[in-house]
Amino acid sequence: MTSKYFKMIMISGFMFVLILFFLFLSFSCKNDLSNDANKKSLVEEMDTIERRSRAAENLLIKLQDLSKKGFAIGHQDATSYGLNWRHLDSPDSIKSDVAKVSGKFPAVYGFDIGHIELGRTHNLDSVPFDVMRQLMIDAYKKGGIITVSWHADNLTSKGNSWDKTPTVSDLINDGKLQQTYTLWVKRVADFLKSVQVDNEPIPVIFRPFHEMNGSWFWWGEGNCSVEDYKVLWQGTVDLLRETHGLNNLLYAYSPNKLNPNDDYMKYYPGDDYVDVFGIDIYDFKNSEDYIHSVVHDLAIVKKVAQEKQKPYAFTETGLETLSTPNWFTEVLYPNIENTGVSWILFWRNARVDHHYMPYEGHPISEDFRAFEALPKTLFLEDLTN
Repeated sequence: MTSKYFKMIMISGFMFVLILFFLFLSFSCKNDLSNDANKKSLVEEMDTIERRSRAAENLLIKLQDLSKKGFAIGHQDATSYGLNWRHLDSPDSIKSDVAKVSGKFPAVYGFDIGHIELGRTHNLDSVPFDVMRQLMIDAYKKGGIITVSWHADNLTSKGNSWDKTPTVSDLINDGKLQQTYTLWVKRVADFLKSVQVDNEPIPVIFRPFHEMNGSWFWWGEGNCSVEDYKVLWQGTVDLLRETHGLNNLLYAYSPNKLNPNDDYMKYYPGDDYVDVFGIDIYDFKNSEDYIHSVVHDLAIVKKVAQEKQKPYAFTETGLETLSTPNWFTEVLYPNIENTGVSWILFWRNARVDHHYMPYEGHPISEDFRAFEALPKTLFLEDLTN
């Protein structure tokens, strides 16, 4: 009798709980249906945050906001060295040819980690990686944007980036050098992880395997297949993101200037592997040809980026030795003023015969100061203000 009574109570209790469960489920389903869009957005947001750190996400927003106000001015190796000076020689002060001429530091700082893959202490331009780390941190703490390229050596030939010996197929799909390449990527990851503020890696725009539609790099046109290039890019990002846990990177896709039959998206590795679109165009002392390419190519980049809802930039440019009078104000500015690019990066100041920004006493210095005063050029203090 007691056992039967106990069983009846258990059954009644179970039925009561079951009724409550279905009532809750019914309410929950109605609530889910009415908030389906919100739930989807939350899931997408959580996935994005997992894939990108909060700092990287903020940088992405910053790039989008910048393009509404103007374009940030960048310089490769801006604080590493310039004409007749190196940071190594006076490590207690931060210098820049841009600041010396205009009174303002650039807003975007370009660095190259070529030779990090070899375990070297200095990059291919003789900048110590320890110094580079310090300069990256300094620029970031002051409100600057950091972009990093990687002129990796040719693993098959042991040559440099410009050695066109085919090698990509050796680095992917269980190729004979894939294990060594995996080690190379680990060295990249270790360095980028080490660039920290408050024990967190700073956000970096990483721009590997650039100018792939040109033939001068081992990853370029004619030196590897399109599909192998995409696999190399995707595999590299997967290693950095998943194996090494780097969620502080934004990845920039930047072909060289387009020839008439070039397809800007030919080498595109996919939306999940690219955060920023860009293009590299140089003025080879032919302003008319340069202007045509800038106007034509940036219009294509803009269209693609807007369709994909991603920021875009003029990822490399310049006129070597700046021999064209008023180049900044008359050739460059009018043709990028309304393009919507987030930033423009000028190449490095290495020597008198190889520089892309004016230095003290340069004949084009006055034109550059006029360029700085134009409404859409944004330097470091313009970003922080």
